[in-house]
Amino acid sequence: MHPVLERLPESEEVLELLHPIVREWFKGKYGKLSPPQRGAIKLIKEGRNVLISSPTGTGKTLAAFLGIIDNLLRLALEGSLEDKVYAVYVSPLRALGNDMRRNLLEPLGEIYQLVPEGTQEIRVAIRTSDTPPSEKQRQLRRPPHILITTPESLALALASPKFREKLKDVKWVIVDEIHEMASSKRGTHLTLTLERLALLAGEFQRIGLSATIHPLETVASFLGGKGREVWIVDARFAKPTDIKVLCPVEDIVNASAEELNEAIYYKMVELIREHRAVLIFTNTRHSTEKVAFKLKQYLEKEGLADKVAAHHSSLSREVRLEVEEKLKRGELKVVVTSTSLEMGIDIGHVDLVILLSSPKSVSRLLQRVGRAGHRIDAVSKGRIIVVDRDDLLENAVLAKLAMERKIDRVRIPRNALDVLAQHLVALTLELGEVPYDLALEATKRAYPYWELDERDFEAVVRYLAGEYGLEDERVYPKLFWDKERNVLRRKRTSRMIYLMNSGTIPDESKVRVVNAKTGSPLGHVEELFAQSLVPGDVFVLSGKTYRFLYSKGMTIYVEPAPSERPTVPAWFSEMLPLAYDSAREVARFRERLVHMSAEEVAVEYDLEPWAARSLKDYVEEQLAYAGAVPGDSLYLIEIWDEDDRRNFIFHFLIGRRGIDALSRAYAYKLGEIVGTNVSVTVTDYGFMLTVPGHPSVDPLEVVGSVTPENLRRYVEEAVKRTELFKRRFRHCAQRSFMILKRYKGWERSPERLQLSAQQLIKVVEELEDFPVYKETLREILEDYMNVQAAEETVRRIHEGEVELKVIGPLDVPTPFAHVIVANAFSDVVLMEDKRKLLQRLREMVLQRIQSSRTSPSSGTEASRPSLSASSRTSSSVTEGSK
Repeated sequence: MHPVLERLPESEEVLELLHPIVREWFKGKYGKLSPPQRGAIKLIKEGRNVLISSPTGTGKTLAAFLGIIDNLLRLALEGSLEDKVYAVYVSPLRALGNDMRRNLLEPLGEIYQLVPEGTQEIRVAIRTSDTPPSEKQRQLRRPPHILITTPESLALALASPKFREKLKDVKWVIVDEIHEMASSKRGTHLTLTLERLALLAGEFQRIGLSATIHPLETVASFLGGKGREVWIVDARFAKPTDIKVLCPVEDIVNASAEELNEAIYYKMVELIREHRAVLIFTNTRHSTEKVAFKLKQYLEKEGLADKVAAHHSSLSREVRLEVEEKLKRGELKVVVTSTSLEMGIDIGHVDLVILLSSPKSVSRLLQRVGRAGHRIDAVSKGRIIVVDRDDLLENAVLAKLAMERKIDRVRIPRNALDVLAQHLVALTLELGEVPYDLALEATKRAYPYWELDERDFEAVVRYLAGEYGLEDERVYPKLFWDKERNVLRRKRTSRMIYLMNSGTIPDESKVRVVNAKTGSPLGHVEELFAQSLVPGDVFVLSGKTYRFLYSKGMTIYVEPAPSERPTVPAWFSEMLPLAYDSAREVARFRERLVHMSAEEVAVEYDLEPWAARSLKDYVEEQLAYAGAVPGDSLYLIEIWDEDDRRNFIFHFLIGRRGIDALSRAYAYKLGEIVGTNVSVTVTDYGFMLTVPGHPSVDPLEVVGSVTPENLRRYVEEAVKRTELFKRRFRHCAQRSFMILKRYKGWERSPERLQLSAQQLIKVVEELEDFPVYKETLREILEDYMNVQAAEETVRRIHEGEVELKVIGPLDVPTPFAHVIVANAFSDVVLMEDKRKLLQRLREMVLQRIQSSRTSPSSGTEASRPSLSASSRTSSSVTEGSK
């Protein structure tokens, strides 16, 4: 258990701990300490490990640095500052590093105006992949006392024989934006780097800075590792927050796409006029560009078109920095972004955040809204503009949870074997030789590896030592394992391999699209998009529709599919997934809505009257048509027939990542029963399994055959032949140094790397428990998907915690299924097709409800079809997520 600071000391009490010069400077500039500063500075001065969690603009960065600056200044005044690194500040973004240098150098400059002349200088420097070699040489001669770096550059600095010496007396390590890193392999990589640093420098003080995250106990363990106490300063709610959901039209169901679009932009323009600086979040880079373009048109009459800019990760670094600087200087009134401005880059004063559509989790909502009001006393003000009834229902729940401070749990990757391979190679480079037991012990001190199976550790060592016999595939050993002495030793060629290929961020590449019949090139798609495709998928490229057939390397082969309905929207890979905890809260709200009046909904969820009425109508239509409202204690499965196919729609609200895993297991079993390929459509609200014809299958047989014990095996079998596996294997193989992008002056293209990876898959899939293959499956099931959520769902079903109801066959899907059927054909700015389909489906539902009321004998629930013996043929199933 990590202690939580229960009582914040008074500002004056803490300031008394600081050197008079530092105290004088702080009082003159800020007056009094903010809550995170009051909590953290005393603990840091006492030498404790500290996790500080508070919103942007509450001074947590200064809270971390002030005690350290104070200690360094005392050494400087004594003339005893040595030429070595005392403090390391680790930031996930290079841009944050530059920001930090400015924010750190400015206070230091002001403090040094108050110190006696001739006082030793406290040096600050940045070391990232952008740092020129000449600057790195300067840092060797005169090392900074405070080093600003990234996780990747810190790992490289540790493995650099000369600079490593400058790190051997590190006293403090500050990890910024820990909430961002904890949920990815970058964070896993960093925890192992910190354990290697501890082997060099001994125990140092760990300080973590986080925006809103939950649970803090887990994040404290992530920061501290095994056996280290971390004090928690919980100031997550130190700033007042004002979040409201806005429904842009009174009749969100029947408004045309044009009317809704106009209303959305009118609402945004109205809010922009009322505020000085506005940050608008969309959910995709695609819509960021479109919204910025349209807003310029709307604001042109007022002479504000040049005050609008877009900011997203596909833009060049120079363009992004220019936008950030202009916003900070007050030269921009509106910046439209996707996810690139969520983290704490200093963008100056923003007084309103607008979210176009759902942020998909409470923590992301609070993180985005926290960008407004960049001072401790300023209100973080956010407005969510919704685009349809499902969006309204979801955001009503997220906004209420955010105001009640109920946050989704962070998901931290566990036991990543590819990152472990890098760490073991680095250990041999740093120590020359390392006892096997010490390598294992250091690994298991890092939180992500607390539960590491020692057989997996040994498998990684065996792979790195070349014991799997892959030399014929040009995979050579990266270290020596002396089994007599049980030590791991450095291999001469491994330093170059490590320095040129380490890190965890996979390269994002374009994938060529080629007409399979003619061989003519048609264009490119993002690799993240390509990995979601399965044979038979239809997508749009340059205004035309194509069917995906197969892939080879970084090329996918297609055939024209004129006038066919797309099954995967072009921006699918960018779509944020609804989180598990939030999804289950949405499910519970659906059930509550049945028993609430529109007036009660409006008051409790702070909604406009017409918005509350729209939600109430939604559940009443579902109840009237289906006889059931799916939620958290009732799961609905509906059978919906089209002319040439049967669809099984599963209303399971468990978050999109959980749905992705569960749908593949059910599709795998359904494929075995019907003996044909099963198409899978995945959304945030459930999934749809589609088979040709109208086979007589009881979906409860499918559900019953998937158990907590066999689920993982079925999902693994379902993903092994997918594009997703092929591309994720390449990433894991690169991280494990199994295939090298750079070596001895040459660099291999993504095309060559992917072809190598696909060749290696055929070889290693025959090897038992080969670590890179095993890690690829783990990454897909646990990080990309959420197999734990799927297992929990299956357990709840089998233990009777959830009631299951099957209805159909229906000729029109139920109201709650419409969003699954529409499958996000378009996003917030291109919604014509989706809206027309939703409106048409609703009209048909209302007609059925009306006719059933006039003809009482007709009902929607049909007897479930029995399973015929002839349908019990077995076949492999090709399927995937859409």
